[in-house]
Amino acid sequence: MNNNNTNYSTFMQKLLYVMDVVLLGGALLIADGLPETQLLAISNWWVIVVFIICMQTCFLGLGLYKSKLREKLPGIFRRLGLAFAIGFVLMTMARSLFSITALSGENLFSACLLAALLTFILRYLLVKFNVLGFTKRNVLILGSGQRALIVQKRMRREVDRESFKLIGFVYMEGDINSDIDTQNIIHLNGSLYDYVINNNVDEIVVATDERRAMLPVRELFACKLHGVVVSEILDFIERETGQIAVNLIYPSWVIYSAGFQSSNDLRNGFDRLFNVTLSVILFLITWPFMLLTYFAIKIEDGWSAPCFYWQKRVGLHGNVFAIVKFRSMRIDAEANGAQWADSDDDRVTKVGRFIRKYRIDELPQVYNVIAGDMGFVGPRPERPEFVDELKQHIPYYNERHNVKSGLTGWAQLKYPYGATVADAEEKLKYDLYYIKHRSFLLDLYILIQTAEIVLFGKGR
Repeated sequence: MNNNNTNYSTFMQKLLYVMDVVLLGGALLIADGLPETQLLAISNWWVIVVFIICMQTCFLGLGLYKSKLREKLPGIFRRLGLAFAIGFVLMTMARSLFSITALSGENLFSACLLAALLTFILRYLLVKFNVLGFTKRNVLILGSGQRALIVQKRMRREVDRESFKLIGFVYMEGDINSDIDTQNIIHLNGSLYDYVINNNVDEIVVATDERRAMLPVRELFACKLHGVVVSEILDFIERETGQIAVNLIYPSWVIYSAGFQSSNDLRNGFDRLFNVTLSVILFLITWPFMLLTYFAIKIEDGWSAPCFYWQKRVGLHGNVFAIVKFRSMRIDAEANGAQWADSDDDRVTKVGRFIRKYRIDELPQVYNVIAGDMGFVGPRPERPEFVDELKQHIPYYNERHNVKSGLTGWAQLKYPYGATVADAEEKLKYDLYYIKHRSFLLDLYILIQTAEIVLFGKGR
């Protein structure tokens, strides 16, 4: 049996990267006038590389390489058009800054138009013929109880199963009754090994409620030797959803699993330099928008009304600091004490609704980043009143304070706006995933993806 342990959607993403590289490079050469193009000279090849990297960074920032992009063709085309528009502006700036004479502005514009047409056609064909949906891994869930039910709940939609095909749930002695669809429950008449071989199962996910003396260890061992991947449900959910199932965590899993490394002085120093530099750059780019926001709030609420809102939040190691934002609610919004903010909160002003949609209200927090209270990427800091409540209801909630809070984070990319204890628990699953896999490359990826949220007004 041919076992493919590599996530199929990841393979397709890499293939799409390569196809885009060919199309972008080819479009640039054609627009520059093959076969007379100057870019074919070895000394000018770096221009092609810069063009490809610039455009693919824009693609990445606008979510065009996301395996679970839920946009239909019109939405994909809109993202592509915006990506090429931004890429053209960036390349024009690069031409001026680095005096790139091998590529004229006219040829650059033609290259962007041609590349846009080619990439439009490519994605149309991929969507039209469902190229991303074949040769999925066959996954068998060992168990049909409460732990296995999480797989059905978390991955009930087709978009959540892009990389695998769910064969079913194997009934095991000791499982607690659950709401798993009966037609998906498998009652084995023979051995697990024979079923796996006969049904070309690529991966077995162990999700039994009771393991002591219940697991078919010898058969799992035989499947493993045959090339079948045997995974723990926590690892499977983490890999497929980008989150850690808080309600399934047990201490030994945390102790023995890879990740969760603490920061060192070198990493902390680099992070500090990176965050301060990025804060200064962001301020230089956005200060006109902040100035307009300042006057908009004054015009709506009166010149005596405050424009900034200072609020206590819990940060690294549980330390409390004051976060600064543009005020987006009425002045008397919390006359009756602290309360959760709702996505359709009637306390939000007209200006506040707009600046929240495009995250403009968060821009003053560059001050908190420069002051060292926050970083650009990390779990969003919560209010002390809510933290005390959430620690009582959600296990491992306090672990999110082991890293510095951030302006944006993995949870903000993966989970919509929430204002309940249940929402906080869902976001914690993504926060723990970030803490476990934290790295500079992941931070950079989150920052690039945040551009999609800001440009399209998604999230809070």
